Amino acid sequence: MEKILSLTPIQIVSELDKYIIGQNDAKRNVAIALRNRIRRLMVKSEIQKDIVPNNILMIGSTGVGKTEIARRLAKVANAPFTKVEASKFTEVGYVGRDVESMVRDLAEQAIALVREVKNEEVKEKAAHAVEEAILDILIPPVKTAGFQRSITPGDTDDSPPASDAELNERTRERFREKLQKGELDDRKIEINVKSSGPAGIGMIGNGMMDDASMQGLQDMISNMMPKRTKKRKIAISEARKILLEEEMSKLIDFDEVKEEAVKLAENNGIIFIDEIDKIASKSGKGGGGPDVSREGVQRDLLPIVEGSAVNTKYGVVNTDHILFIAAGAFHVAKPSDLIPELQGRFPIRVELQSLTQDDFSRILREPKNALTKQYEALFEAEEVSLKFNDEAIDEIARLAFLINQEVENIGARRLHTVMSHLLNDFLFEVPDTIQANSKIVITKEMVDERLSTLVKNRDLSQYIL
Repeated sequence: MEKILSLTPIQIVSELDKYIIGQNDAKRNVAIALRNRIRRLMVKSEIQKDIVPNNILMIGSTGVGKTEIARRLAKVANAPFTKVEASKFTEVGYVGRDVESMVRDLAEQAIALVREVKNEEVKEKAAHAVEEAILDILIPPVKTAGFQRSITPGDTDDSPPASDAELNERTRERFREKLQKGELDDRKIEINVKSSGPAGIGMIGNGMMDDASMQGLQDMISNMMPKRTKKRKIAISEARKILLEEEMSKLIDFDEVKEEAVKLAENNGIIFIDEIDKIASKSGKGGGGPDVSREGVQRDLLPIVEGSAVNTKYGVVNTDHILFIAAGAFHVAKPSDLIPELQGRFPIRVELQSLTQDDFSRILREPKNALTKQYEALFEAEEVSLKFNDEAIDEIARLAFLINQEVENIGARRLHTVMSHLLNDFLFEVPDTIQANSKIVITKEMVDERLSTLVKNRDLSQYIL
């Protein structure tokens, strides 16, 4: 948490630059929005609760980095993040997904983040308990004076005569050493594993309960029923994972997890609403038919963005300080076609620029997760070396940019199409024809040869992702 609180806007942009090329205006604005949330938490006076986030509306074509900016921002802030598509929501009263489900999704993400932190805190203690549990199965502790020690074939014990308890302890320590070295990972042991509850438990709603209340009631009934276990014989390596999860769950106070998760979602949560232009009324005046439904979804969305209390299975989540980032291409509709109240809840508007050929070249070279590096890693997994010449990268960028201009501009996603077409033959031939320790060098000539048909073919529908 201290590391997050120390992040400055310049540092945040620097982190985003490692993965996203260009779009400096958008990165600056999200960095300021994130820092403002940190500043709000540092405010000591009562005005803290009145400082609301400046939600952001990103305007730009597909593939220019809108989603990636929001997702990476959440990773930088170690914040719960959920992405939803506005076009998937339906107006209240209609069958479909209601807008409150985005907050419930965010709560799930917050639970996962808090659980991860808590698991790390108790992992060492849990691992020790698991080790003892496995040893108890392999070498049961001495319970009576008449205990007979069981020696596994191949094991020897040249130690002088000792009591059963001492012999038992020596054997356990010898097996503990083998466990820690992984020498017993393939040996099978029998453990009790929790089985899922009866599949027949279900509830018929009467229309008076929302999804969160229904789920909460089902969880309550499930918790009241006795937990069933069944015996399974599995390898120690697999048993260790199952037992570790169970031990960590025992050591963690789930009520505390829920409480922290709700606070995390409320103060640090980020909800990314994509395709918001799809629910804008093209006329800007409503009208009839689909426009009515679109406006209905906007009005349902409004209280969530403005600040309201949403019931989740983990408790009530207030949305007052959740950061909302909306995005859309706005090719047909305009931001002004959204209802005025919703427009007012997204005061920061950022227009993302279309990517240039030079941007494509940088995207293939600079980001930590660049597509070229991803493919190199895939080939390296098969012990095959894959390298790209600088001229080859520039040619890939040129061809991807050209296809975007001639067919349909899908932004950086076009690079996936081109790279897949370029390397699929190699991927098919490894490891049968192209074997381990081979080296593949992608040159400009190879790019031209393999992608020439892709560029010349005017009907490229088969290549559009």
